[in-house]
Amino acid sequence: MASIDTGGGDSGHKKGPGVKKAKKMSTRIDMTPMVDLGFLLITFFIFTTTMSSPSTMDLFMPKDTEKDEDQNKAKQSGALTILLAKDNTAYYYEGELAPDASNFKSVKFSELRQIIINKKKDVISRYVNDPKCVETKLTESKARGREKTRAEAEDECKQADMVVVIKPNKESTYKNTVDILDEMTINNIKRFALVNISPVEDELIAKTEGASGGQ
Repeated sequence: MASIDTGGGDSGHKKGPGVKKAKKMSTRIDMTPMVDLGFLLITFFIFTTTMSSPSTMDLFMPKDTEKDEDQNKAKQSGALTILLAKDNTAYYYEGELAPDASNFKSVKFSELRQIIINKKKDVISRYVNDPKCVETKLTESKARGREKTRAEAEDECKQADMVVVIKPNKESTYKNTVDILDEMTINNIKRFALVNISPVEDELIAKTEGASGGQ
């Protein structure tokens, strides 16, 4: 039991015949209720405080399919594959990866935006006016309850052939993965996908990094 006792000791009164001995007063403070109150408050805050949970971003990956007809088709002329690697480096190729990897290029992560912009301009420059496509997009958006303007439908048709495939390798960072997804929004890319990197692409990155490190 915690307590403070201030009693006892010499009171300073004179002693001798005829002098009455003063009664010693003892002041004692019992600290037990205060300690109990402290523990009660700690217990109260422990049970009532909401522990902060880490904020995460949900990422929904498309399901793999073995059926060829279930796979989304993309024109090679409109395909841009971006590979994310370590140390803010990235690699990309347009269309299908050439057997000799001649179209496999290295770039800094900060330069990817310009690569995406150039590819989008190239795809749009090859667009041929297609009123049927615009009407289809307008009808589909109306059916989904999110009706688009004609300009938005036309923009979607212009880049209908463009698709960006993003492939982070095991040494890339979450930050770069999130940043490249942000680039899709910033550059208004309608079609993009986040998929696993292939062993061939991973090997190309390792060879390129090995060659760069050996220089």
